Formats: sequence, C-alpha cells, structure tokens
Amino acid sequence: MAEIIQERIEDRLPELEQLERIGLFSRAEIKAIIKKASDLEYKIQRRALLKEDFINYVQYEINLLELIQRRRTRIRYSFKKDEIENSIVQRVQGVFRRASAKWKDDVQLWLSYVVFCKKWTSKVQLSKVFSAMLAIHSNKPALWIMAAKWEMEDRLSSESARQLFLRALRFHPECPKLYQEYFRMELMHAEKLRKEKQEFEKAKMEVETLDYSEEILSGELARIVYKNSVSIIKGADFHVSLLSIAQLFDFAKDLQKEIYDDLQVQHTDDPLTWDYVARRELEMEAQPGEQPASKQARAVELDRREERCCAVYEEAVKTLPTEAMWKCYITFCLERFTKKTSSDFLRGKRLTRTMVAFRKAHELRLLPESQCKQWAELLLQKGFLTEALEVAVAGTTLFRDSVTMWHVKLQVLIKSKSSDVARLLEEAFVHLKPQVCLPLWLSWAEWTEDTQSQEDTEAVFKKALLAVTGGDSVTLKDKYLDWAYRSGDYKKARAVFRSLQENRPFSVDFFRKMIQFEKEQESSKMVNLREYYERAVREFGSTDSDLWLDYIKEELHHPLGRPENCGQIYWRALKMLQGEAAEKFVTKHAMHQAGQL
Repeated sequence: MAEIIQERIEDRLPELEQLERIGLFSRAEIKAIIKKASDLEYKIQRRALLKEDFINYVQYEINLLELIQRRRTRIRYSFKKDEIENSIVQRVQGVFRRASAKWKDDVQLWLSYVVFCKKWTSKVQLSKVFSAMLAIHSNKPALWIMAAKWEMEDRLSSESARQLFLRALRFHPECPKLYQEYFRMELMHAEKLRKEKQEFEKAKMEVETLDYSEEILSGELARIVYKNSVSIIKGADFHVSLLSIAQLFDFAKDLQKEIYDDLQVQHTDDPLTWDYVARRELEMEAQPGEQPASKQARAVELDRREERCCAVYEEAVKTLPTEAMWKCYITFCLERFTKKTSSDFLRGKRLTRTMVAFRKAHELRLLPESQCKQWAELLLQKGFLTEALEVAVAGTTLFRDSVTMWHVKLQVLIKSKSSDVARLLEEAFVHLKPQVCLPLWLSWAEWTEDTQSQEDTEAVFKKALLAVTGGDSVTLKDKYLDWAYRSGDYKKARAVFRSLQENRPFSVDFFRKMIQFEKEQESSKMVNLREYYERAVREFGSTDSDLWLDYIKEELHHPLGRPENCGQIYWRALKMLQGEAAEKFVTKHAMHQAGQL
C-alpha cells in the first residue's frame, strides 16, 4: 500500500512544481499539501474503507481548486491550467468513481458528483455521470427530471432531454411529475424554435431549408404529451397543472383552449374544475377601450369580476351540491374579503358575499366544521355578537365532539359578557373527551381571573388538574404557577409549587419560573434556589446541560452560594448527561471558566 501511495504522490509532483514555479504557492505550502495529500491517500487506500474519508478527500481537493482560482485572479495569471487544474479535476473524478462504485445506493454522493462535474468538468463528462447514476437509480423520477432539465437548459439538446423523458416514462408510466416536466420541455422546445425562426427572418436568411415544421412550432409535440398523459393519469388537479404550464407560453393559446375545454367536459363532477373556472373570471381583463381611469371605477370593475366569479360558484353549487364545492366557494369569498383594499364599497360588497355564502351553506347543512368556525369568528370580529352566538350554537349542535366549536362558543359568550360561561363549560365537558379539553380549561381560568375572585380561579385550576392528565397537564401547571405569582405573591407561588412538585410530568420552565421568582425577591435564599435546582436536575439532568451550568453559576455568584460545591455538581452533571448534551456541557463550562480568568 505504501508503494501505491508513494506513486500517487509522485503523480502530483508536476502540478505542485508548476504551482510553486508560477508563484501561486510557496515551498512551505507545497510541503503542507504533500503531507495532507499523503494522509488522505492513506485513508482511501486502506482495506477498511469509509465513505467519510472519500468525501473529505474530495472536499480538500475542491478547496484547493478554489484557492488556486482565487490566487490566479489575484496575480492575474491564467496559463498552465491543463497541467494544474485539469490534473486535479481528473483525480477527483477518479475518487468519485471509486466512491460511487462502492456506495452505489447513496444518492447524495451521486448528487455531489453531479455538482462537481457541473462546475469543473465538460458537459460530455457530466452526461456520462448522469447515465451512470440513472442506470442504478432508475426508480427515482426526480433524478430523471434533473438529467433531462440539464440536457435541455445547459446542453441545449432537446432531443437528448426528450429521450431521457421517454426512458423515464417506461420506468414510471404513471408519474404525474414526469408528464408535467415532459410537457413543459416540449413547449420550451417549440418556443426556442419559434425564436430561432424569428431571428433568421429578421436577418433575411433562407429558412425553407431548415426544419421548422408548423406543427412543431405550434406545440403539437406538447399536445401529444398532453393527450397521452390525461389518458393515463385521471383527475382534475393533474389536468389543471398542465393547463397552468401551458398558460406560461403565449404561443400556445389553441392548446390552452383545448385543455380548458377538456377540463370542463371530462371533470364536471370535480369541485376543483368549477373552482378553476370561477377563478378564471377574475383574471379576465377589461377591453382596451374600457380600462377604468379613476380609483372608484377600478373598484367597480373589480367588483364586477368578483360577481362573475360568484355567479360561476352559484352555478357550481347547484350542479354539484357537496360540502367540498361549498368549501371552495367560501374559501374564495374569504380570500377576497381578507385582501387589502382602500375602497369601502369593495370591502362592504365582499363582506356581504361572504356572509351570504356562509348562510346558504349552513342552511343546506353543507358547511364544514373548519368553515363554521371561520364564520363565527368573522361575525365576532365584526361585532355581530347575536349572529355569532347563533352560529356557535349551531356548530356545537352539529359537531358535538369538536373542542374547536365549543371553544368558539366560549369566546362568543365571554365577548358578550354572558353569565352562562360556567354552564356552557360543564355542558362541553359532558360531550368531550378529557384529553382534548385543555383549551377550554385555560380559557375558563383566564375568564375567572378577569371576572371572579381568586378563590374561584384557583378552584378552576384545581379542577382542571384533576381532569387533564399526561403531557397536556404540563402547560396547565405552568399557567397555574404564573397565575399564583401574578395574583398573589412569592408565598402563594411557592405553595402552588410545593403542591405540584411530585405531580409529574413537568416542563423545565416550571422549575425555571420558580428559580426566577426566588431571585426577584429582595433577599433571595440560596437554600431555596438549591432546592429548585436539585428538583430540576432530578427531572431534566440527563438532557439539559444549561440547567447544570446555571446551577454552578448560582453557587459561584450568589452571596450565600458555596463555590466548593461546584466541583461536585460538575461531576454529577458528567455522570447524568448523555451524548451531545455532555459534550456541550463540557465546552460551555470551559468557556465560562476561561471568561472568569
């Protein structure tokens, strides 16, 4: 093995001599390069090969190439590239070939090879790399698309890109993304040919001898791809995706119309079709002679377009009276309503349309839960409290097991300053599972804090802790402790802490809050801080390195702290912390000590 390494180092000598001769590197730097190269060569020549060693080798050589480039720029020397850079590039390619042959299944390794070739090698070489990669990873459509895009956009070879897409479709005959990109490629090809033809015509050159078929120029190949793809892949969403691609090309108006007409014929029973057709009305521009001049006229024109959209949606919900169709309609209305406008006229019309759509869907019992919530919140936002309550009541009737709807109803009652809040919550807890009720308990606690006595609020927290268990109780305990300190004082917070200190699970913030409360006192007691830290590290000492560091700092800096305890705390931390947390702790502790020095 030593002879192989020596031979490979000797192969480097000509390029290194050139680097020194032309003044890009000093003799000391050349020696350092030889030493580093020897170490890297040894690692990729030994029997037990590691992928990381190959990656490190390649990264070192790339860094060297980039350094050479920067120094060339600095001294303005651009000769001897064949003897220097090309030699390094060929060596890196050899390493990549070895690595990709050994770890064939590593896609990231192949992609690194591709990135390297894009920057440093010829297009022919990269084409070979893509071929080798696709021979192994033919089951990944994204790699086929990447290769075809490169052939089309970088190599400017439409034929090679087409062949790649056709081969890919043999492996993945039902992949929508492949068809979409193939369709896009054929349209790009037609556009490129059209531009070429225009340039020849401007130059008054003969174009009859060149192969510019009118069918190809009009996008006939893209049309064939479209027809084949929709016969295999069904669904309005795929159809719409092809139409969206076609709309990027101005010359493909006929193809756009054909796809649009097919969409309406083949997918009449799909809400997405109606949604797309309705939204197209918004994109229709006014005639050139009818362009509105004033701000008010523009608002009226936009309102007219939105009315046309809603007319299509109205027809849609009659033809296809489903929850999904109403969802599309209401989503559109909400989008337009939330769109910023300075026109009060437009804002009012949008609100009216939105409310009408909500009301109609509700009357037909086709309003989804999520949009029932949106309706109630919109009414609440606009101050229509009576109507909001009606919607919330209807929502909790239709969706009895939805904590979201009960929470909306609770918000309406609180905003209305109703006295029925407690009764509503008791009713909600009857219908809902305890594990989903946390938002209701928190809202109830906030409401009692604002409107009732401290005893009532504490009673709510205590009830909640009996009802809510597991991970959700963590948030509840944090809120309870916050409330105790906010509404009472430190003694109240400490009493709550003591009542909960064995009631697991906790969050680390639960203990940190108590530590902070103690430190805010005029004469904070180190004995109390020590107790809180000890309880915290008992719960989180195996994962939270910062907790141990703060404990050590407290002993060091508190007037009543015991610096002699720090060593013991340090060793306890090392025993409890695991993996990266232990390394992080050691590093931060060393930095803290260095800062003190």
